[in-house]
Amino acid sequence: MHRFIHLLFALPLVSSAQEAPVEPLLTDDDESIVGALDTLVVTGKAENLLGEALTASMGQSDRQELLDRPYLRRGELLEVVPGLVVTQHAGGGKANQYFVRGYNLDHGTDFGLFVDGMPANYRAHGHGQGYADLNFLVPEFVERLDYQKGPFDVTRGDLTTAGSAEFSLVNALERGFATVTVGEDEYLRMVMGDSVTLGNGTLTYGGEATSYDGPWLLDQDFQRFNGMLKWATGNEEDFFNVTLLGYQAEWISSDQIPQRAISSGLIDRYGFIDPTNGGQSQRYSLSMNWGKRSGDVVWRANAYAGYYDLDLYSNFTYFLDDPANGDQFRQSDQRVFFGGELSATFENRELFGAPTAYTLGIQTRNDLIWDLELARTRARGDVNPIREDDVFTGNYSMFAGAETRWNDWFRTEAGVRADLFYFDVDSDDPRNSGNEFDAVAVPKLNFIFGPWANTEYYVNLGGGFHSNDARGLFTRVDPNDGVTPVAPVDALVRTWGAEIGTRTQWSECFTTTAAVWYIYSDSELLYVGDAGNVEAGPSTDRYGVEFAAYWRPNDWFGFDAEVALSQGRYTDTSGGPWIENQVPVVVSSGFTFGDELGLYGALRGRYFSERPLTADRSVESADSFQVNARVGYRWENWDIALDVLNLLDREDNDIEYYYTSRLPGEAAAGIDDVHLHPTEPRTIRASVTYYW
Repeated sequence: MHRFIHLLFALPLVSSAQEAPVEPLLTDDDESIVGALDTLVVTGKAENLLGEALTASMGQSDRQELLDRPYLRRGELLEVVPGLVVTQHAGGGKANQYFVRGYNLDHGTDFGLFVDGMPANYRAHGHGQGYADLNFLVPEFVERLDYQKGPFDVTRGDLTTAGSAEFSLVNALERGFATVTVGEDEYLRMVMGDSVTLGNGTLTYGGEATSYDGPWLLDQDFQRFNGMLKWATGNEEDFFNVTLLGYQAEWISSDQIPQRAISSGLIDRYGFIDPTNGGQSQRYSLSMNWGKRSGDVVWRANAYAGYYDLDLYSNFTYFLDDPANGDQFRQSDQRVFFGGELSATFENRELFGAPTAYTLGIQTRNDLIWDLELARTRARGDVNPIREDDVFTGNYSMFAGAETRWNDWFRTEAGVRADLFYFDVDSDDPRNSGNEFDAVAVPKLNFIFGPWANTEYYVNLGGGFHSNDARGLFTRVDPNDGVTPVAPVDALVRTWGAEIGTRTQWSECFTTTAAVWYIYSDSELLYVGDAGNVEAGPSTDRYGVEFAAYWRPNDWFGFDAEVALSQGRYTDTSGGPWIENQVPVVVSSGFTFGDELGLYGALRGRYFSERPLTADRSVESADSFQVNARVGYRWENWDIALDVLNLLDREDNDIEYYYTSRLPGEAAAGIDDVHLHPTEPRTIRASVTYYW
């Protein structure tokens, strides 16, 4: 507990960039007024976005909607994004696995995650390009989640082709709170937060401590500590806030295991091969947001800086490469990151006589990475260093957009962004060092028709891109042997997307959306099981359809249902046409009930289908269907809740991969097999919250 208190009040810094207004602290009189209101105010995904949304697939989820969902791990908050699946293949402190729109995103790659304007994906990361770890986020401090899919937003650039999601943190908590959650397998979580008036603004503070062994035969001994300080002032147009975030964690990982070891009885389904896998990570950041209206010009700015490090120990092939010591390896990443954005929107202008708002902006993002290491290890002790690099990646962007309302049924948003990159790699092998500039420009064009009969129609076209790991740009010889030639990869890879969709507001509380989409990528980032990272592969086509319905007939009941169908193929079919680990079918649905006081609850189900594990589809994964439930009761100052996760106690798998590995006694060439990480069995967690 003393570590938790120390983290809460002595964190190195974090901040965020947010445009939401400061929420005033409510007095008793204010609360009585709010309680007397009879009008239903619909928020979350059922909110009426006609006249605001640019695509059918964009949306938002509010604080209550996020907190109402029972979830196993905090990354699952992202599953409010229709068609997005979040799983895990290692210990609790590692970034989640993400799947959306036919992408196996591994730990991030082409789906951008942001917190108050601060990017959460890491370039040139020790474990894979675009690695996005959300463990530094505390769900109780999230105010809203805004999401969009496809490369159609001019403000989004690198690593956002499949889409992006931004968490906005609270400016003020309505009431102070303290929560204790206990559960099976030594689960314990304590979190508290409060807001106080400080100067002409509001200071919000809070912290979290979590420990969990998990259902694994090898206790994961997961320990996580989080803290937040945020000072905010102003309103939705003129505001300023500063945020400090801190996070540290350590864990042991059972990791993915071969199916043949389970089938033969060598290990249990919740067993392990290497007992020394796991890691430690920490992240600290300081950020700020600023906004001001000067007449018909709206200014927005954010800036952030932070420190991050990770030591990750993995063993995916066991004894294939080194029969004596095993194949465990260490990936280390230590970096400082900093950047920001400044934009101005000029309202009440004209384009060919039509009212237009012009937006101009600049962005920068920089990563200064040292001790970026890869080494062969045994029981976490170094056996053979493979490579060590110092890396700098800098990104400098400009964007411009024009939103024009041509008449009462047709509006457009057109834009272009240009990105300049600088890559510099200083490797321990001079042959794998180098530096270069590269640049890319991409257009965006969105057409919105209607509304007619409370329905809008959207046609969206856009270009995107992703950067490759800077080390891959300059590697000329394989660092494993220092001899084998290696072909370098392109610095930047273009992508193109299109979407046609509709949004119908059947009533103020009932919304449906539908979309047909397509994405082309010049090069695919492929997961390499025996190296634990990604490499650039051939070009791909992806396409699919999505349907969603959100119904909130009153302030105590809500229902949603979402279906996402997708398909992905390589354009070069010589090795097989199918993109490995794409998820063809995702279905999610659930309901919540309950008022401010009294009985409340939620029930949610998520299904994702079989998926190809090989490009010729000769091996496929199993499907998965998970159901989570919650029931609770609220008094004026107390809240008790019971969560039942994996309610049906299904023996599904979070992930499955197909590759070659070797167990002791097997042939030197190893065996091709499915390697899986099982879902956790049915587990029960109880929470008690006190408000003041």
